[in-house]
Amino acid sequence: MQKNIADILQVAGVVPVLVVDQVEDALPLATALLEGGLNVLEVTLRTEAALGVVEQIAKHLPEAHVGTGTVLNGDDLRRSVDAGASFLVSPGATEQLLAAADAGEVPLLPGAATASEAMRLYEQGYRYQKFFPAQAAGGVPMLKSLAGPLAEVRFCPTGGISPDNAADYLALNNVVCVGGSWMASSTLVREKNWAEITRLSKQAATLKS
Repeated sequence: MQKNIADILQVAGVVPVLVVDQVEDALPLATALLEGGLNVLEVTLRTEAALGVVEQIAKHLPEAHVGTGTVLNGDDLRRSVDAGASFLVSPGATEQLLAAADAGEVPLLPGAATASEAMRLYEQGYRYQKFFPAQAAGGVPMLKSLAGPLAEVRFCPTGGISPDNAADYLALNNVVCVGGSWMASSTLVREKNWAEITRLSKQAATLKS
């Protein structure tokens, strides 16, 4: 369910959320991020290349914790695990997805945007949750409000996170890390601008609380 997820998230600080169109970009991209000090990487299942990207990183860069994002169902989960993902991230949670996660060994970070959603996940043993879409769902004020009644839940806010607000999220006691794409945008990846990705990653790494 969530075995070892705390160990992964607590060292992350900032998790790059990656959209990659070509498998050949997997290793230079991951290397650029690692050189910048970011070693927990989320590859979203939004492209046909995504699983191949995960396979390459998992096989050749064991120092990276590579997982998949946009995991929507049991099939996504199983394909991610087969590709070598060490964690799984979903924008929300369905009974089917949670059942598939419960049956496996790779930890799931399910998404919640309301107190009721977070409570239901916590009831099922999910202490660590993705808060998505973070900015649209109330941002820092919302997470501050949730901290009192849901004191045991730790969140990874994603969605609208940028260099301008990441530190505000990371300063919250109930935030374990944040997810964002600014240090490795689709444009930078397509341009293969690995040096700029490393530079932005170094800046992002300094935001770790």
